[in-house]
Amino acid sequence: MEMISTKKSNLLTVEEKNNVLHKMTLCIEQAREELLAINQQEMEAYDANDKAMYDRLKVDDAKVDGMIKAVQEVGAKSDPIGKERYHFTNENGMEVKNVTAPFGTVLIIYESRPDVTIEAAAIAFKSGNKILLKGGKESRASNLKLVNCWHQALTSCGLSVDWIQYLDLQREQTQAFLKNPNQAIDLIVPRGGEKLIDFVKAYAKCPVLVSGRGNNFLYVHEYADLDMAKAIIANAKLSKISACNALDKVLVNKNLPNYVDFIQQTIHLLKEKNTVEIVAEEQIASVIESVELLQDEQIWYEEFLDYKIVFGLVDSEEEAVEKINQYSGGHSATIVTSNKEVADYFMTNVDAAAVYHNASTRFTDGGAFGMGAELAISTEKMHHRGPLGLEQLVSNKWYIYGNGQTR
Repeated sequence: MEMISTKKSNLLTVEEKNNVLHKMTLCIEQAREELLAINQQEMEAYDANDKAMYDRLKVDDAKVDGMIKAVQEVGAKSDPIGKERYHFTNENGMEVKNVTAPFGTVLIIYESRPDVTIEAAAIAFKSGNKILLKGGKESRASNLKLVNCWHQALTSCGLSVDWIQYLDLQREQTQAFLKNPNQAIDLIVPRGGEKLIDFVKAYAKCPVLVSGRGNNFLYVHEYADLDMAKAIIANAKLSKISACNALDKVLVNKNLPNYVDFIQQTIHLLKEKNTVEIVAEEQIASVIESVELLQDEQIWYEEFLDYKIVFGLVDSEEEAVEKINQYSGGHSATIVTSNKEVADYFMTNVDAAAVYHNASTRFTDGGAFGMGAELAISTEKMHHRGPLGLEQLVSNKWYIYGNGQTR
């Protein structure tokens, strides 16, 4: 007689998850005006001189539209849980399968950026995970309002608010929580600057997936389209300084004909568009006015998140690759050249999550890569590198079906 189980799975169905996501888009729209007013108060209260943080904190109508779109994109994606990755039949008759499964509980700690409260939670929830959100104090009120929207969406669909929780903790309380959490945590994602990342790594007792540090490089090869190079540099540096995919360093091949003229024209373009601080090695600074001399080699390690850029010279693509691998954050790097062989060498040997040929580093994100919303951009190599979207926020599990086999 066949046994029929009446036990309900701990996993939500894709219909249950998508119902919550649909309700969430409605809740965000209903909360739009109140959210804008709350955020405006936070913007007025923010008095630190950090342009990147200020930009990340801001919520306007375009940001709200982006939040709604992100949730809709996640809802439209197929369920990433339960997908078969591998299937093998052992010679003894056992069926062996590897299937995607949730991590369990994910904690994301982030600076400012109320939109992360939406994108991160949507991705984590759709991929079957509980998520704990810990935003910065500067965006506390905006984040709490958005989490309240999540809770409305969950309860209206008959689900527990435990799926999406906000840790309303001060720094010391967060430290204590990381050292001794009151619930099991399977993965922590710190999304922000090096201080935040170091803080989390120092106290976390579970795996940490690092996200946030850029310090991205661009290499101008001797056979580069110079108008293209100038346009890419201007876009990568100026279009959004608060983004981790923004450009900080430019390396120019000394064999580029009239490289001084090219650098001078590029600097003029940057200064024409914005007030950019230009730092350069002596060979450049000595012949171009209004350029600050590079005096400390440690600057090559720095991520600026500001209107600041460094120019340097190299003799070859080998030297460019060596310098990038030594100093960059392992996020994004690009080469501008008409020589495909050189581009292939550069892209193969640069140790970064995303490598480009004749394109801006600003494209490193889930949307531009066809993944939709992203939880973060990982610069780690385990378990995933680059934009962390719906398909990447999963683990896996082995299912073995036998009929009495022993070993």
